[in-house]
Amino acid sequence: MAERKLSLEYLKEAVMEPANFWGMAGFAVAAAYTWSPIPLAAALVAEGAYLATVPASSIYRRLVDGRNRKRLAELRSKQRERLIESFDPREREAVLYLKWLKNKIFDNYVKFTGAKDLPLNIRSLEQRWEDFVDLLDVYRRRKHHLRSINRQAVQNQLTQAERSVEGAPDDRARRIQQANVEILKRRLAQFSELERSVKLVEGQLQSIENFFGLVNDQVVTLPTPERVSSLDFEQLSDSIQMTKQMLEETSDVMGVLDSHNREIGNFDLLPSSGTTSAK
Repeated sequence: MAERKLSLEYLKEAVMEPANFWGMAGFAVAAAYTWSPIPLAAALVAEGAYLATVPASSIYRRLVDGRNRKRLAELRSKQRERLIESFDPREREAVLYLKWLKNKIFDNYVKFTGAKDLPLNIRSLEQRWEDFVDLLDVYRRRKHHLRSINRQAVQNQLTQAERSVEGAPDDRARRIQQANVEILKRRLAQFSELERSVKLVEGQLQSIENFFGLVNDQVVTLPTPERVSSLDFEQLSDSIQMTKQMLEETSDVMGVLDSHNREIGNFDLLPSSGTTSAK
């Protein structure tokens, strides 16, 4: 089923190709000019042969896949730019400085090593910058969530609920109060988990910034491809992936907090997908 859907996508792309459109238009003009059905018959034969061969061609499929990747990359770039515009001035400054440093590294590498092309590890800084923007968005949203919660108030409610359990007049009242105690304990546990995730993301953001500075220092002071390659680009990539995995594992906590903020009207603390757009 997936293969069939994919084939239909290539078929649709082939039909929409400008060359196919203008080819069919040429046959139509010829038919109108000659008042003969022969050009139309030839058009049907040509179109049938075209649709039977071109969408199935591996060369054409690679062309379509390349165009789709380019469109998706452009779309992600526009979404990321809109996201950056939603940051506060200090956050935008951090993002733009890191972007400037990234471009400076690219320029310095070419300048000091004499290389014509950037190696893969240097080019990977583009993806690391995008990771920085995405993680900063997560960090700021979770930080705002933390500020929206009065932990002491929840702790006070828990203390009172535990006293109510001890002083309950019967089993029914005790069960009700005990259920409330468990809910409040879960809220405090979620708060602690969220707090840990914020600290982890904060450390990851600092790690990315420091790594960019290290790469730039290496490029400027020891400008040889071997020296730059000795830097552990993979370690940074792996740590970012682990951070993202941790964030996915704690996404349920954020869902609970989103529901809480939606109920009390803190719409500015909801993810951008709930208001404008998000990552």
